[in-house]
Amino acid sequence: MMTEQLDHFKQRLFEEKTRLTQELNDYGKENPNEPGKYSAVYPESGSNSEDDNAMEIAEFVDDATIEARIQAELKDVDSALKAMDNGTYGICKYCKKPIDEKRLEARPASSSCISCKKVLTQEM
Repeated sequence: MMTEQLDHFKQRLFEEKTRLTQELNDYGKENPNEPGKYSAVYPESGSNSEDDNAMEIAEFVDDATIEARIQAELKDVDSALKAMDNGTYGICKYCKKPIDEKRLEARPASSSCISCKKVLTQEM
């Protein structure tokens, strides 16, 4: 992959990392003992009614689910940036063939080609 292409994808990955980090801060707090790890914040309405408690639990579960998805996306972005440093960015981690540029344009953090991804998703 040419340097110009790598620079383009690196910029896109850094923009995605900034966006994801902001979203994580909206849904949770960073663990001071584990930098980069976030936990959803439990919403406290101040009321102790069963309806309010049920609503708080439902909101917390939703936020925790969203937070986990965002954190997984952020991990993929960080892995892609490390792959750039290692010279393996744009190479499928399964078949070792180049990942199509259109796939990388759609999802710069992709670590697998379309063929391998299809096989993986069919197995699950």
